[in-house]
Amino acid sequence: MGAADVVPGVSGGTIAVVLGIYERLVDAIRGVSAAAGRLLRGDWRGCGQRLAGVDWWLVVPLLAGILGTILLLASVIETLLEDHPETMAGLFCGLVAASAVSACRLFEWRGGDRITLMVASAVATFALLGLQSGPVADPSLLVLAGAGAVAICAMILPGISGAFLLLMLGMYGAVINVVTDLRYIDAVVFLAGAAVGLALFSTVLGRLLDRARNPVMAVMVGLMAGSLRVLWPWPNGVGVISRHENEIISGTGLDWPAAGEWLAPTLAAVAGLAAVLIITRLARDRGSALEAEP
Repeated sequence: MGAADVVPGVSGGTIAVVLGIYERLVDAIRGVSAAAGRLLRGDWRGCGQRLAGVDWWLVVPLLAGILGTILLLASVIETLLEDHPETMAGLFCGLVAASAVSACRLFEWRGGDRITLMVASAVATFALLGLQSGPVADPSLLVLAGAGAVAICAMILPGISGAFLLLMLGMYGAVINVVTDLRYIDAVVFLAGAAVGLALFSTVLGRLLDRARNPVMAVMVGLMAGSLRVLWPWPNGVGVISRHENEIISGTGLDWPAAGEWLAPTLAAVAGLAAVLIITRLARDRGSALEAEP
């Protein structure tokens, strides 16, 4: 998930779906958010009870893996994206495409409404990812808080990248400036917005999964399928992100490969596709073996 969050257009939520931990992750986030709410109301006992119910066996190693991967591999992945944009885009395109196929097994297909939801979600995502707002030069604190809330919600949705959504809103450069210029008040406001957005969204998403799991999962598969627009390798991979060039976003452009430019991205896509299918098969076999144990 850490490696996925480094790449514009790839969501860590997609990886969680493939690994079969997505609903556990949402429940854990919802539990921590509820504990924080109890703490703010001064209900220490309720806070402790909520924290005790959190799946820490999932949360702790997951956070360690995400943070460790970002720290260790972020520069490597960014270098590969710069030096081999089409090939890396092909790799991640294959990964996400296989993830969408694998996720189709996580819900029941009976009922035309689920197929309709999946197709509508894919079309809407494909269209929305082609939109771009002009850059926001000097956002207010309220706008920063809203950007934090929207970005963090996107990061736990499969198929939607929080970083890319900031780019679409014209807020990517502004948020990067907050970090590089060490504007602590703006950073706190952005993080506060992210915390509130995560708490509210995880609660809503958790309830939706409890009450309408199959339709919600169908929508999420559509999100992953629609997000392939960003990862289409041609003309230039996931695109160019530059604060100094008015936030150029060309990763949503679609084109056919020129002669001799199709082989490496195609092979990378096949490798990514095969890797996800093998991992999901191994995970499914392991789960079946554990269920068979007395």
